[in-house]
Amino acid sequence: MDPLVLATGTALVSAMATDAWQQARASAVALWRRVHPERVSAIESELAEVRDEVLAARADGDTAAEEGLVVDWQRRLSRLVQNDPALGQELRRVLDQELTPLLPAAASPLIGTVTMRATVSGNARNYQVGSGNLTINEK
Repeated sequence: MDPLVLATGTALVSAMATDAWQQARASAVALWRRVHPERVSAIESELAEVRDEVLAARADGDTAAEEGLVVDWQRRLSRLVQNDPALGQELRRVLDQELTPLLPAAASPLIGTVTMRATVSGNARNYQVGSGNLTINEK
């Protein structure tokens, strides 16, 4: 899946758990209005449900439930971009200018793009990790 879609889905669900959730909802609705104006009222309702679900998941410490919501919205955004590839530029603008500023600073490492490049030759090996740990079990 496109890293931009992944980051935007994560930012959207994260922002829905903040006091600025209505701004996040408005940003998402504007995207749908552009591609599927007939679905706007349904998306508005679904985003209100997402807010309730993400708040409940956080209150219960249920990270799996929150991750499920993120994946769901990443898929939805991916379908939007597939239907209208030009929407990618708008998605970048929404992520950078509208959603990311709504997030607490602690969420910033979760949003963004990581680009890694490597060149190896001969018998060389390259191991790269965007975040987390890397364990190599070989001789």
